[in-house]
Amino acid sequence: MTTIAPIPFAVDLTVRPEIVPFFDTASNTISYVVRDPASQSCAVIDSVMDFDYASGGLSHESADRIIAHIRAQGWQLEWVIETHVHADHLSAAPYIQEQLGGRLGIGDQIRTVQDTFGKVFNERTRFERDGSQFDRLFADGDSYSIGTMTVHTLFTPGHTPADMVHVIGDAAFVGDTLFMPDGGSARADFPGGDARTLYRSIRRVLSLPAETRLFMCHDYGPNGRDIAWETTVAEQSAENIHVGGGVDEDTFVAMREQRDSTLAMPRLIIPSLQVNMRGGRLPEPDDDGRVFLRVPVNGL
Repeated sequence: MTTIAPIPFAVDLTVRPEIVPFFDTASNTISYVVRDPASQSCAVIDSVMDFDYASGGLSHESADRIIAHIRAQGWQLEWVIETHVHADHLSAAPYIQEQLGGRLGIGDQIRTVQDTFGKVFNERTRFERDGSQFDRLFADGDSYSIGTMTVHTLFTPGHTPADMVHVIGDAAFVGDTLFMPDGGSARADFPGGDARTLYRSIRRVLSLPAETRLFMCHDYGPNGRDIAWETTVAEQSAENIHVGGGVDEDTFVAMREQRDSTLAMPRLIIPSLQVNMRGGRLPEPDDDGRVFLRVPVNGL
């Protein structure tokens, strides 16, 4: 029988945060502004920095839309949250902090990711692997505040070793652990990922109250449907094509491992990992002031 770690906090469904989604078409990422309805305090979850791989050009159109919205509403940014180290887009967290302030947070297993990919990209001693690029490292069951709202963190490894779901009242931001019910689940074949661990993390998410709203980090519009990002625990439990209806662990693992063996690496995985493990910052410039990203040959 699969053992699922209990939820280490009480969920308060009477708290209903205001949630504003921002969809990035280039990476199919949904970023969120989450506001406390009892104050002007807010957080940004899983922001995107625009990157043109062919030219190496960086820009901030996606982040500027978020910044403009927060300023127009007169809100106060308290947190910039990463649910995990993304492999398909670059984080705009430092840029948003420069414009609006706020603290940058991620799960404390970021150190494991930094150690793994510090070796992959041959970073040597010039790259700190202690999570010091972030303002706060969250452990399972930790909490922090957005205005009057208490946010609880739920450790959900499997897709990566550092995935963390953030539960805010009746809403949970699941990162890449789950997709919409017709999209299934995230891959588990990146270094440090594990399909069996992912299954148990998903079951943990689905042990939240049935009416909990779940917000996805990505959507690809399967079968041509419109892009969507919000579902519920009840809908996922009943309808998710990979885990719904009581799919058992061994069946899920066999499906996930077979499926993952057919998937290509994400287009932006190499720049994304190097930037995101640094909290959204670029590598240190060389002596001429130029910044480079490395491509490890056969490294992934």
